[in-house]
Amino acid sequence: MKKALIVAPSWIGDTIMAQPLFSRLHAQHPGLQLDALAPRWVAPVLQRMDDITEVIDNPFGHGQLSLKARWQLGRSLAARGYGAVYVLPNSLKSALIPWLAGIPARIGFLGESRYGLLNRWHRLDKQALPLMVERFAQLAQAPGTPLHRPVAYPVLRSTAEDQAKTLNALGFTRPEKVVAFCPGAEYGPAKRWPAAHFAELARWLAAEGCAIWLFGSPKDHAVAEEISQLAPGLCRNLCGTTSLAQAVDLLALADLVVCNDSGLMHVAAAVDRPIVAIYGSSSPGFTPPLSDRADILSLKLDCSPCFKRECPLVHLDCLNRLTPAQVLSACRKWIHP
Repeated sequence: MKKALIVAPSWIGDTIMAQPLFSRLHAQHPGLQLDALAPRWVAPVLQRMDDITEVIDNPFGHGQLSLKARWQLGRSLAARGYGAVYVLPNSLKSALIPWLAGIPARIGFLGESRYGLLNRWHRLDKQALPLMVERFAQLAQAPGTPLHRPVAYPVLRSTAEDQAKTLNALGFTRPEKVVAFCPGAEYGPAKRWPAAHFAELARWLAAEGCAIWLFGSPKDHAVAEEISQLAPGLCRNLCGTTSLAQAVDLLALADLVVCNDSGLMHVAAAVDRPIVAIYGSSSPGFTPPLSDRADILSLKLDCSPCFKRECPLVHLDCLNRLTPAQVLSACRKWIHP
């Protein structure tokens, strides 16, 4: 196989967790050209993977059918001559374009009864493959075969040259010690540690000589601004002011990253930063930070993980009761080694 296509997920974290699959495909097929069809908001992390040759824009939003436009995109992909496609999302629509493109080998999990659209399908055994990174890596193997372990950690490229370019473009000078906060979580508020807790942690860390940078998308700007106002003069709110590629470089410069279970948590892990990861409604048993330098904090209440976007019991105890003092204790291990 000389050319293959990846249909990438719509989430940044999921896309990063697919990188070990890409590495395995290259090991199996030396000289492989591996392209990715991806939403534009996840393209920057794919562009920081040495395994990906070209990122092709996938313009279709969630729930958008647009059959004519999908057919046209399928025809343009057909002209590229891919021998195989790996469809990572489980939806029916995600498998439609590769089928329209007539790509000979169409590989993925069955998902939404995709028997006709995929022709090399895997059945998911959740007990055998508890981690999402393992499920993606399984697609490099023949259906029904046991996963070859261990699965390597994802890696994103951020060179010293990349980092210097980003600092220069933003007019930044790196402080002596930087702690990055990632207070957002695209999935919903049940994954977000309270702003007041982040602010209290910022005050304590600043007193110990740390500069605090806040990262996230434009949607996270308001919560980051709340943290900044509760910790006056101590935080630099970068939410929505950097590109994702710039965020990768700035996170790579951090001495420590404190984050919710989010896409930026996986970015921090993939650039090998120390992490204190806070879990509420989700489970580190499925999407943990893939790093040997990560501490996972979870109260493990009876009601969690519930995997809900908002707390179904309203109290959000899984996060509210996880105190700044508990998180500070985990942080000190990394900032005062």
